[in-house]
Amino acid sequence: MEMFTVTTRHRSEFVDITAEVASAVKALGLADGVVTVCVPHTTAGITINENADPSVTADMQNALERLVPWEAGYSHAEGNAAAHVKASLMGSSVSVIVQGGRLQLGTWQAVYFCEFDGPRVRKVRVR
Repeated sequence: MEMFTVTTRHRSEFVDITAEVASAVKALGLADGVVTVCVPHTTAGITINENADPSVTADMQNALERLVPWEAGYSHAEGNAAAHVKASLMGSSVSVIVQGGRLQLGTWQAVYFCEFDGPRVRKVRVR
């Protein structure tokens, strides 16, 4: 297993981690197979989506904020219930096919770390 960290600067942020995942695949020596990219945090998630137009991730953040606003009378004592809900909606892992030692993502796809309770230093695991 490989691990790397992601440092976020905002409460909500999508960070392209494709290069870091590719480096982890190389370090693992995986030529062909499937890697799982996992975020071991309850207020962060991971997704695969378009990387060509930065407005896509901005739109995703805005849509999640409309669906799950930060202030909505939640019961969770820590005050970050919205972050937990958003993390569950995005999911905590993605799987990516590897062929010839390379991630088999679509032309416009990237792997994104999704921060919902930042800023923080977070871990990402690749296996």
